[in-house]
Amino acid sequence: MTPRPIDIVLWVVIPYLCLAVFVLGHVWRYRYDKFGWTTRSSQMYERRLLRWGSPLFHFGILAVFFGHVMGLGVPKSWTEAVGMSEALYHFLAVTVGAVAGVCTVVGLAILIYRRRTVGPVFRATTRMDKTMYVFLSAVILLGLWNTVASNIFGHYDYRDGVSVWFRGIFRFDLHPELMTQAPLGFQIHAMLAMLLFALWPFTRLVHVFSAPIGYLWRPYVVYRSRESRIGSRAPQRGWERVGSGDRP
Repeated sequence: MTPRPIDIVLWVVIPYLCLAVFVLGHVWRYRYDKFGWTTRSSQMYERRLLRWGSPLFHFGILAVFFGHVMGLGVPKSWTEAVGMSEALYHFLAVTVGAVAGVCTVVGLAILIYRRRTVGPVFRATTRMDKTMYVFLSAVILLGLWNTVASNIFGHYDYRDGVSVWFRGIFRFDLHPELMTQAPLGFQIHAMLAMLLFALWPFTRLVHVFSAPIGYLWRPYVVYRSRESRIGSRAPQRGWERVGSGDRP
């Protein structure tokens, strides 16, 4: 099947543009906005909802990420070579994927509710934050629906279609016709995910690439006591100021 020009634009040109914006955007953000490379934590404003929403979302999205690595990045022949049957793979995709997806959706719903109803948190929310939440919610909900629908209600095997197209982007072995044959839900999910990656460098999502490795060799923090003043009480034993008293 010969791909149409619109198919090449949607499933070849746009993916490469989004990847370019993703990479170059992070480079630009790191060079010119290092102090903005943060989650802009709002924990000081509210903790009760955050205590539930944040773990659910972060652990859920981590499981979803590894599920995508398995489903999109690992060819079907590899899993079959290690003895994982197709039935076992789809069983794990439905059960583990559904649980991870529900945890992610519930956690995200709590975080959005918290951000909308807690005054200080809402006032600290930028337009880019709101845009990011819209795209992220749509991508997660569509992904959850596609996982359940393709394995329970439908017979589409994305490992023979979407996965091959996805790996071809990085190998320059392009197959846009595979995406045109995919169900509409998978097409919308893929397109929104690419747009989310293009948006990524300009939102708080950059904190994903911030690991506190510097703590391993950061020098010790030195605490110094205040200078003693007239009338202040005598220092306790073992807490004398460095350099005070008679030297031996």
